[in-house]
This record gives sequence, C-alpha cells and structure tokens, in this order.
Amino acid sequence: MAVTAGMGSSFDPDRIAALRGGPGKSPAPRPGSSPALKLLWQRAIGLTLGFVALLYAIEGIDTLSGDRLQSEGVRPRSADGLIGIAFGPLLHGDWAHLMGNTVPVIVLGLLTLLTGIGRGLAATAIVWVVGEAGTWLTGEPGSVHVGASVLVFGWLTYLISRGFFARNVWQILIGLVVGLLYGSILWGVLPGQPGISWQGHLFGAVGGLIAGWVLSGDERRRRRGDSVGRSASPR
Repeated sequence: MAVTAGMGSSFDPDRIAALRGGPGKSPAPRPGSSPALKLLWQRAIGLTLGFVALLYAIEGIDTLSGDRLQSEGVRPRSADGLIGIAFGPLLHGDWAHLMGNTVPVIVLGLLTLLTGIGRGLAATAIVWVVGEAGTWLTGEPGSVHVGASVLVFGWLTYLISRGFFARNVWQILIGLVVGLLYGSILWGVLPGQPGISWQGHLFGAVGGLIAGWVLSGDERRRRRGDSVGRSASPR
C-alpha cells in the first residue's frame, strides 16, 4: 500500500511521456487540440481492435489444438498455474465465451484508452495483475480460470471511479454513463453462477478501483496545491 500511495502522487504515464520530448524534437500536439484528439482516437481504436484480433487469433489456435491452451489459465494456488496470471485474460472457454466478451472489451477498452494511451495501458496492467493474482489466491482448487472479463470488470470500475477520485466533472459524467450502460454486470462479482469466475470479476473490479486511485494522483495533488494556494492568498 505504501508503494501505491507513493506512485499515486506523481505517476502519470502520459505526463511522463510528454516530458521526455527534448530540444530539437518536433513538439507533440497540444492536449485537447483537434490533431491531438484525432491522434488519440486513432491510437485507441487501433490498439483496441488489435487486442480483439489477438483474442480471436488465440481462440482459433486453441480450437485447432483441441482446446489445449485453456489449461494455461489461472489454476489457483498451483505453482504451475502462476503462468495463468500472464495468459488468463487472453484465453476463453469457447467461441461463445469470446463473443460474449467482445462488445464489452471494445467499448470499455476503447474508453479506457481514451483517458490517455499511457494511462489506459497502465490501468490495464494494474487490473490484469491484481485481477489474476487475486483469482490465483482465492479460486477453487482444481479449477481453471480464463477470459477477458477480468479486464472488462476492471475497466468498468476504473472508468466509474477515476472521475470521482480526480473530482473531474467530465470524467464523472462519463463514469455515470458507463455505469448506467454496464453497471448491472457488477452483480457478476458475487458467487453463485456455476462455471463463472466470480473471483476474476471481483478482483478485476478491485484492480480497476486501485488503478483509478493511482492514476488520478496528479489531479489530486494539483487539487491539494490549489486548495493550499487559495487558503494562503491574501484577502
């Protein structure tokens, strides 16, 4: 938790990338300008569709191999099952499972990347690790957990929570819209449905909340600085 708090006050991948542009380099498009927004959308769409294409390619390979890849999912509290933390979200039980995840992956993955490419990738990494590690620690022994839904739940809670952590009105509005559209799936964090990895859903959602907190650190710090400046200003 101490590490997370430390990162939260200064860790912003997009800000860090912008600062790396040195003298002699072409200036990046100003954030919020039309060229910058166009570039952001192009990159976000390309990465999202590329990820979906990867999921379908892997499922095709899995089908041709007789579903052998599925055994590489998360196998709770098994040393061999640790590899599933890296590969679990890329694997699916069957084509129906993958197709059921496709639209949420496209919509929520795209919206996550539109918060900033570096920030969105960092949020995805946090959700991925927290969600799969939590599943490995708490899942039923002998079970195998696969599917991109761990990312879907994490992206959802990240989008809903980040605006509240940053106290950004537009981000809050986006989070409310996303919550209205997809909030009902959060019931999937509760146990009860056979064959459904509620552990993956639950810890994916937890990872999204952590990502929302960590990646809103700059906004929180600026807000604290503004508050101190206002209180110290002469009247």
